[in-house]
Amino acid sequence: MVSDDLRDLVLSGVKWELIDIPMVLMPKQTEIKDKNDDTGNAFVARTLTSIVPPIAPAVPISVDTVISMAARPNDVEALNRLIAEFNHPLKAGATNVVLANIAKKPNGLVIVTDVPSGEDDVSGKLFSGAAGDLLDKMLNAVGMSRENVSIVPLVFWRTPGGRTPSRDELDLARPFVERFLEFLMPRVIITFGSLATKEISGGNLPRDHGNVLSLESGVICVPLYHPNYLILKPTVKRDVWIALQNIQNLLKNSNE
Repeated sequence: MVSDDLRDLVLSGVKWELIDIPMVLMPKQTEIKDKNDDTGNAFVARTLTSIVPPIAPAVPISVDTVISMAARPNDVEALNRLIAEFNHPLKAGATNVVLANIAKKPNGLVIVTDVPSGEDDVSGKLFSGAAGDLLDKMLNAVGMSRENVSIVPLVFWRTPGGRTPSRDELDLARPFVERFLEFLMPRVIITFGSLATKEISGGNLPRDHGNVLSLESGVICVPLYHPNYLILKPTVKRDVWIALQNIQNLLKNSNE
């Protein structure tokens, strides 16, 4: 049985901080006093110094700079290449950059999800573990697949321990997310999980699960439980199934 604490952890996002403080060795001096060797000859005293230079602080990147960078690419492939080279603060601690999954035959649906999982970090691909298997089944159940549904994460690097990204970390990735949405021009956006729902639509889970929300751009947004939550709480799968059928109808109606 899943505890309420664990449910809230998955539903609302994990929030803790891991702080890595670099250790800098200070100069250490060892003095060798003057003395005579066995032959009576004197040798000069020396000071041995061992110095590890301090680690230079990371140069902060402004959101305005990232906005300018995100505006440069002319297509999604170029945008993905730019993100792969971008020195986001999370990049140093991640194994791989986890880029957006771009549909080859888009049907107008885009999924915005939260932090890449541990499996995603290793593979460099979104939804590569058990949550990905469930996602594929969810999409297949309504006649869709990753071939026609694009998936964009809020951040493109695994956070330390999978914690919730900080406000600065989210803000420095957001221009890339918005640029993807400009290119993809979705008719409907699904947000997976509490964090993506709050960031994209200002909505709230579980309150807004399956509800049709309208963004300022006029695009329809439907918040859904993250597949990880469905694995821990299978009883909500029916709610997701109903929501997916509604989304399927929304896409059909918007295409007419």
